[in-house]
Amino acid sequence: MTRTRVFIAAGVAVIIGNNVGDGDDVRLRYAEDDADKVHRVLRTLGGFRPEDMVLLRGESTETVRRALIRVNDRMRTDADQQGMLVVYYSGHADVQALHLGGSAFSMEELEALVRGSPARTRVLIVDACRSGALTRVKGAVPAPAFDIQVRRADASEGAVFLTSSSANEDAQESDGLRGSFFTHYLVSGLIGAADADGDRRVTLSEAYAYAYEGTLRASSRSLAGLQHPTFSYELRGREEIVLTNLAAQPGHTTGQITFPAGRRYLVMRDGPEGPVMAETGDNPSRLTLPPGRYFVRGRGRSDLVEGPIVLAADVNSVVDEARLERVAYARLVRKGSDVLERVRGVQAGYQMRTGLWRGADPCLGFFAAYEVVRRGFSLLGRFAACRGGFQNATLTSTADDLNVQVEGAHVWDLQFVSVQVGVALGPSLLLERFDTTGNAPARAALAGTLAVTAGAEVPLRGRFALTVGAGANVHAFKQRDTTPADEWATPVTFMTRVGLAARW
Repeated sequence: MTRTRVFIAAGVAVIIGNNVGDGDDVRLRYAEDDADKVHRVLRTLGGFRPEDMVLLRGESTETVRRALIRVNDRMRTDADQQGMLVVYYSGHADVQALHLGGSAFSMEELEALVRGSPARTRVLIVDACRSGALTRVKGAVPAPAFDIQVRRADASEGAVFLTSSSANEDAQESDGLRGSFFTHYLVSGLIGAADADGDRRVTLSEAYAYAYEGTLRASSRSLAGLQHPTFSYELRGREEIVLTNLAAQPGHTTGQITFPAGRRYLVMRDGPEGPVMAETGDNPSRLTLPPGRYFVRGRGRSDLVEGPIVLAADVNSVVDEARLERVAYARLVRKGSDVLERVRGVQAGYQMRTGLWRGADPCLGFFAAYEVVRRGFSLLGRFAACRGGFQNATLTSTADDLNVQVEGAHVWDLQFVSVQVGVALGPSLLLERFDTTGNAPARAALAGTLAVTAGAEVPLRGRFALTVGAGANVHAFKQRDTTPADEWATPVTFMTRVGLAARW
């Protein structure tokens, strides 16, 4: 069945945020900020007039109750305002009630006030959970599952219920986003990221689908675990409700930023340390925002692009990645960015070290390595193989060195190059064969190696980088001499290497 998209401009919105719950609740950081974000987007793009919006930050149960009753009474006497009621809450909750600064607002009463509204369409959005746990999740103590019971709607009414998590999960905040996962993606969707068909209107179902995908993806990387938003749709008929109209709204000045496909972009206000305004998906997106200065950061498969953008009123600014700074993920991780916790990679290339004995030929060969990059630090395991030798009038020898080392290095990222200093150690198998007129059997020795290393890295396109390195090595092994006893040899050699690195 095809649904007709209907934009209901007339209506009332009650937006509630409270960082403080009951006595045992961990104080939240961003619940009230989330309420501000929802209030702003509904005011600028949702068709709600300022006088028809109620924003309650840090208020008590009695204040919230009076506001909802007053809104319902007003809508009963004014038919022009009976289009839509939107009620949004961000804060603490348990199975029985919202926790509002030490007071409790019954979940049953909240549902009754929303269902009892004379509005033709009623939307209740609850970004909360039943318990507090890791990463300042929204809730108090473990309790039975929190759920909004949805009963049969009367023929004349329709209701939509959105919750930020399923019945047995926590709703999580993010310091990186400066808000909850769910509200972040809900607001991002409402300003354009959820407009999948490009008609410049975002429906309830589009907004929910975008919030669901984003919340699930973001929470999968959190310590608290997966968070699944829930959705119950009770609207009757063919109408699909449009929550935001991305075209210019009377009395509100906006502009648009268009993003190319292939990256997920974060949009920060003012600069890279400013509050996160929105996040796009992988597909081409156009976000509607107030004019001003923004900072965009796009994450691809192997690197990140970022830079400032100035948005003017009634202008569509197209993001040109060629004009943005391109930064490899390894650099971001080493600087402590919250984009990724670590980066993995491989290296391979050419290696040369000096001979173990005076007069011996250099040992020429290759190396391959697996690397893990964390903040300011690189840890890698490296295998290297090289062949050298020695020759005089009576003897020719071939010497192979098969070496495995673990290296830890501290890295400093400069503007165009990264430099590092490290220490490496591991075992080495030395194999030597002789070609002579006399009797000289092949011999093998197991050595321990210790190296002090230095290196540099130049980022290339995408995930690749050129690496160069040098170091001083000590090989320690027992040498069989002409005497019956073995003697320890500790020759010092010098190594250079050049290679290519790929990271992801």
